Amino acid sequence: MVMHHYHTRRRAEPYPASTFRMRVLDFSVYVAGVLGAFATIPQIIKIYSTHDAGGVSLLTWSMYTLFDIPWVIYAIVHKERPLVVCYSLWFFFNTTVVIGVLMFGGGQLGLL
Repeated sequence: MVMHHYHTRRRAEPYPASTFRMRVLDFSVYVAGVLGAFATIPQIIKIYSTHDAGGVSLLTWSMYTLFDIPWVIYAIVHKERPLVVCYSLWFFFNTTVVIGVLMFGGGQLGLL
């Protein structure tokens, strides 16, 4: 006789989590994701206020922007609202930098 072992996969904690510690962790990650995206704002202000994107790598910022796309899709498919918000913000701000580099020159293809 062959015994089959069925293992139920443990589901991730839903958002918002049910325990206090998990809610604190969820909130902390949410805040870090949003503030991390907003950390790009000084670069955006510099590019658009000076109309100069010299020293800003088009390749690097384009790659950041492209790599945000799978994260946004993943977050939407898995219905992870904090990830949707955070990675959508990252995509928006990174795209804003890329547009600024294209508009105001610079656009070095180096990896810096």
